Amino acid sequence: MLSGKRILDLSWVLGGPFAGQLLAQLGAEVIKVEALGGDLARRVPPVSDTQDSPFFLSVNRGKRSIALDLKSPGGKQALYDLVREADAVIYGFAPAVPARLGLDFASLSAVNPRIVVAQIIGLHDEGEWANAPAFDLMLQAMSGVMSITGEEGGKPVRVGYQVADLAGGLYLALATTAALVKALTTGRGEHVQISLYDAQVAMLTWQAQGWLCGGPVPRATGARHAMIAPSDTYLAADGKWIALAPTGEAFWRKLCETLGRPALADDPRFSDATARITHIEALTAELGALIATRGSAEWLALFAEARVPASLVHSVDEALRHPLTRARHMVEEVARPDGDTPVTMLGNPFKYGATPVLDYPPAYAADTADVLQRVAGYTPEQVAALAQAGAIGLAAQEALA
Repeated sequence: MLSGKRILDLSWVLGGPFAGQLLAQLGAEVIKVEALGGDLARRVPPVSDTQDSPFFLSVNRGKRSIALDLKSPGGKQALYDLVREADAVIYGFAPAVPARLGLDFASLSAVNPRIVVAQIIGLHDEGEWANAPAFDLMLQAMSGVMSITGEEGGKPVRVGYQVADLAGGLYLALATTAALVKALTTGRGEHVQISLYDAQVAMLTWQAQGWLCGGPVPRATGARHAMIAPSDTYLAADGKWIALAPTGEAFWRKLCETLGRPALADDPRFSDATARITHIEALTAELGALIATRGSAEWLALFAEARVPASLVHSVDEALRHPLTRARHMVEEVARPDGDTPVTMLGNPFKYGATPVLDYPPAYAADTADVLQRVAGYTPEQVAALAQAGAIGLAAQEALA
C-alpha cells in the first residue's frame, strides 16, 4: 500500500485531517503539523480532563503530532527540512495563503522536486470565491445536495453527517495517492487541488446527468428512489421502519409473494418498472398497509428467508452494535497512550493483507522533538533552541533525546 511514504498533514478540523487519516489507514507515515496552540478540533466539545474531543479523535488516528510556527524563520526552515525527507504535503489553507507562507508548490518543489502538494479549498482559487467562507452546510446548499434531501415539499435538509467536508477529504486522499504514483514513476512531484464545491457537484452523478440530458430538475423524495419503485421505507406494526429495495422484476415478484399478495405483481398499475413509478402513490399505499400488519422482526425474518432486499432502519448506536459491523472490524479497541482503559473507535474500511490497528490520535506536539531529530536530523540542542525561540511547540513530557 503506502508503506514507506511520509505525508506532512498541515490541515485542520475535518476534511483535510480525514484525508490524512485515510492515508495513514493505507499505510503511510502521517505527521500532523499543527500551529502553536494546536488544531482547534481538539477543543470541540465534549472535552474534559479524561475525555479527548471525539470530533478530533475521529479523523486523526495513526498520526504523529508536531507543532511549528510557520511564520517564524525557524519554524519555516524546520518544515522545509521535513519536506526534503517527505513524499507529500497536504493542507487546507485559503488559496492565497500558501504562496504568502512559502508553502506553495513552487516553493516546496524547489526544496524537494519529488514532493506532492495536495491542497483542499472551499470553492475556487480565483475571483470573488477565493476568500469566501465555505462551511459544510453552505456547500451542501450551493451544490444542490440539500434540494434533493428530505421529504417531498418539505424544508431543505442537509445530509446527516458532514458530507461536503468528508467527500472532499476522500477526493484529496485519492488525488494524493495518484500523484504519489506519478512521482514514483517520473521522479517529479505534482500539485493537486480539490475544491469541496467541486466534490459535491461531482457526487450528484446520475441526478445531474439526467438533467444535463434534458430530464426534469431532481427534487427531494424522502427515502423514496426517484427512478426505481418500490424503494422506500415503511412503518411496521411495532413502530419501526423497514427499508425495502426489491430492484428488478425477480425481486419485485418475490416481495409480493412474501407479503402474501402474489397477484399484486401482475396488477396493471405495478406490472413493470415504468408502471410502478407512474403509480407510485398507489403502490406506497398498498405496501404501507401490508407492512403495517406485522412487527419488524417478523417481516425481516420472512424477507431474509426469501432473499428480499430489506433492512431495519438502524439508529447510529444500533448500527455500531450490529454483528456485521463487528464482523467487518469496523469497531475496534484502541489502547490509550496513558495506559488507561482502551477506547472503542471506528475501524479501517480498507482491508488488505495485514491491515494495522491505527494508534490512538496523538497528543498536541507529542512528537516534535522525535520527528525533527529522526526525520530532519536535528540535534537535541537545535530542537531546544527552536523551542526557546518559540518557533516550535513541545509536549510537556517530550524528552530532548
